[in-house]
Amino acid sequence: MREHSSAMRVTGPRIRIGLLLLQVLSAGYGLTAVEAAVLPEDRSDLMYHYYDGGGVSVSGPAVLVRKSIGDSVSVSGRYYVDTISSASIDVVTTASPYHDRREEMGVGIDYLHGNSLVTMSLTSSKENDYLADTYSINVSHELFDGLTTLSLGFSQGKDTVQRVDTSFEDQVNRYNYRIGLSQVLTRTLLLGLAFEDVAEEGYLNNPYRAARVLGAYLPERYPRARDSQAISTRLIKGFGSAARPLSTSVYVDYRYYRDTWDIRAHTLSLGLQRYLGDRWIMEGRARYYTQNRASFYSDNFPIEMTYMARDKELSTFQDYSLGVKFSWMFAKQRFLFINRASLNLSYDYIFFSYDDFTDPRTGELYSFGANILQFFITAWY
Repeated sequence: MREHSSAMRVTGPRIRIGLLLLQVLSAGYGLTAVEAAVLPEDRSDLMYHYYDGGGVSVSGPAVLVRKSIGDSVSVSGRYYVDTISSASIDVVTTASPYHDRREEMGVGIDYLHGNSLVTMSLTSSKENDYLADTYSINVSHELFDGLTTLSLGFSQGKDTVQRVDTSFEDQVNRYNYRIGLSQVLTRTLLLGLAFEDVAEEGYLNNPYRAARVLGAYLPERYPRARDSQAISTRLIKGFGSAARPLSTSVYVDYRYYRDTWDIRAHTLSLGLQRYLGDRWIMEGRARYYTQNRASFYSDNFPIEMTYMARDKELSTFQDYSLGVKFSWMFAKQRFLFINRASLNLSYDYIFFSYDDFTDPRTGELYSFGANILQFFITAWY
């Protein structure tokens, strides 16, 4: 809590290529709002992740196992661990460095019926001072021979916020509503649109963080409600030859966000995926994000106010990121119970630059870089 509160059944070449393009890039870039009604493949993932930036390091393993039951049901289970070590700017200026551990477990079930896919999941995470449970349901349905896919989703979460050095405890309730549309425009061009609405109520701030009033530190005070909306659009274009029509794919993604705390944010992402021979896939990506500050944020308040926040994530800031991923299909033929398997290495660098958040030790505007590394093995069976 202290530091962190994602069987082809169609006919016709145009449809097959369009959905193949969708599936390839969904696997690489997490397209959650434009999914076709296809039962997920049986597979297992074993991953190690590492983050280091701004005095915070997070690392740990993750495991995902997915298996079909018949032709219409797929079940999955996942386990995720974060080992956290923090000496961030918030910690070193108002508290002391700490170590923590977060565990997350989740189960899911997918049900395929005709042109519709229903996905239900339950996720639970636990750390020393934060408990979170989330239930989610998503429905996607194919229209017009698979050229159009409409998806709807709803999630409800209930979190328990605590503080390790006191008896403090409070609750947060979250409600997430989603709608998405994907459209195959041509044999190699796909358009995706998505809208999301999130309603939150309860204790929405961090019990450890403090605001500054004329240089003195006082506990932060947030409103107990927040509503936000986001709309995004994505274009995916495939290039290649007659022998391999999707040897290269590119995408451009734009997202606009707003909330009742007066934050407005823009995100622009670009990406490329290319096959290098029969066994290698290379992906490159770039992202730019910018937002303005919340209405009750200040680096140093002139007077005490009803709501006061000095969380740098509520300030005016930008971040820039570049990333690359290499995938090696080291097994393409069946061995024992495995049909194929791949090794994957992903790296991203993110630079954060804050416009109105300063380091109290120097009085200068704050900025930092972060490194994100993922290594994982995927086996299909």
